[in-house]
Amino acid sequence: MACYIPGMTEASSGDAKQRTGRTADGRRQLRGALAVAALDLFAAKGYEATTVEDIVTAVGVGRRTFFRHFRSKEEVVFPDHDERLAGVVRELEQAGESESPMAVVCRTAETVLEMYLADPEVSLKRFELTRQVPSLRDREIVSIDRYQRVFARYLRQRFAELPGAELRAAVTAATVVATHNHVLRRWLKSGGGFDARAALREALREVAVEEASGAPPEESDGTEEVVVGVVRTSKSTHDVRDRVERALREIGGTSV
Repeated sequence: MACYIPGMTEASSGDAKQRTGRTADGRRQLRGALAVAALDLFAAKGYEATTVEDIVTAVGVGRRTFFRHFRSKEEVVFPDHDERLAGVVRELEQAGESESPMAVVCRTAETVLEMYLADPEVSLKRFELTRQVPSLRDREIVSIDRYQRVFARYLRQRFAELPGAELRAAVTAATVVATHNHVLRRWLKSGGGFDARAALREALREVAVEEASGAPPEESDGTEEVVVGVVRTSKSTHDVRDRVERALREIGGTSV
């Protein structure tokens, strides 16, 4: 099962992989290979039964190489989340003031979707795994909350002079993230056959219209809460926004 290069001995194969890991592209390829091997093993043997030793053997590298890329077996399931989040932060920070905040956030949400679509093999395998392992599903929820916080922080800055800026930013960020996840989940459930790009673009257009036409929400006392919305995939973006705003009003919390 090890991914050796034909014609090479085990030692020379390991040397080649070490050299590959010295460039940015090589490190990305090696991380991807480790992630795919791990997900395959988790599917075949089970998450708990699979060891780091199993993963490195499948790829043909050593344990030290694995731990240069990942801190734990759990982290290999989400190989690029920190990098993706950093990319989202940069995109928001580099956006010009002349572009509307909703246009910036919606465009960035499309960037996040592209990150999933760019590596469908890992995305689809991870989806199946997180449905089976509660601890991994919990970690995924945490990562979703991080995106929501980043969007809300950006929108608070851009909405600062508007009435109800705090709640407006929180509701809009939650709605954009929920809309993105709604479309992404449909794509994952379809096995990658659903046209997620077109669906997200259309759904975010509706969100932007709702945000532009909606009345400014009332401010709350600033109590910090985390809201996780669960909405059926058949619901419209209007329903998503309405449920998020109602939930935030009920708890009185707007900090994201």
